[in-house]
Amino acid sequence: MTEALLQAVLSGLAVGGAYALVALGFSITFTTTKTLNFSHGEFVSAGAFIGMSALFLVLGLPVSSTSFGAAQPGASAQLLALAGALGVMGLLGWLLYMVGVRPFAGRPGMAWVMSTLGFGVILQSIGLAIWGPKPVVVPGPVGDSVIRILGVGVRPQELLTLGVAVVVMLGFDWVMNRTMVGKAMRAVAANGNVASLMGINTQAVMIGAFVASSALAGLSGFLLAPIAQASLFMGLTVGLKGFSGAMIGGLGNPRGCVIGGFALGVLESLVNLWQAQWREVAVFALVILVLAFRPTGLFGKPLVEKV
Repeated sequence: MTEALLQAVLSGLAVGGAYALVALGFSITFTTTKTLNFSHGEFVSAGAFIGMSALFLVLGLPVSSTSFGAAQPGASAQLLALAGALGVMGLLGWLLYMVGVRPFAGRPGMAWVMSTLGFGVILQSIGLAIWGPKPVVVPGPVGDSVIRILGVGVRPQELLTLGVAVVVMLGFDWVMNRTMVGKAMRAVAANGNVASLMGINTQAVMIGAFVASSALAGLSGFLLAPIAQASLFMGLTVGLKGFSGAMIGGLGNPRGCVIGGFALGVLESLVNLWQAQWREVAVFALVILVLAFRPTGLFGKPLVEKV
């Protein structure tokens, strides 16, 4: 029983790391622009397929391939594919902001909600036209040999996902609290108009937020593809769970979003150990429960400060 629980926790932390990356992406755009990318799930899928296509190119296979066959990309090929995926996803984030968010941000109504949703539909339609709906098995950069930790078997890709997620989050936390870029982002998040008067290029900060958020979504998809197979529909669940983690932790608190993502992954894995069919019920029941008593999330600032 103890080994089963440890297995569930390790697996949950790995998947929770992917959720946390997505949740962090939601937090970055919300705090700086007060908008959200409602096609974030499709960006996760896009990151997986762009990384997969980059691997095909490195191996000399057609981009539209749906199988690696006997080919096994090495570490250098995986790093090139990762760089390509992050670069393209960052570019997509810039494009989304310029055509889907900037024209509507600050105006009455929520037209940017439909524009971001539409952007995701376009991405998914393009993906279906190129690769089709069939999931693709993607070879992991660290192999598939099971590693034993305290008698518990864990896949190397799960450990890699967890490790990368933790490093990225620590790096982002350092940037936000120790660098001028982070101070500029926090200033824009606090009051964009005042930040602009102080000489901060608020437009550049907002663009950077969408670029970083999209890159994080792409990274999440790239890391999850060898674990769950690359699918154009995988991002829907990951994006929804990442958003749920952000709501639990508090959209306005990046650290809280990270904690929420990890907590959701572990909860999901533990419930799956008990009864898999109750997994989604438990996850969204927790979201509803938290928001009922704490609308801004567990680590978000209360709407009304106590005097």
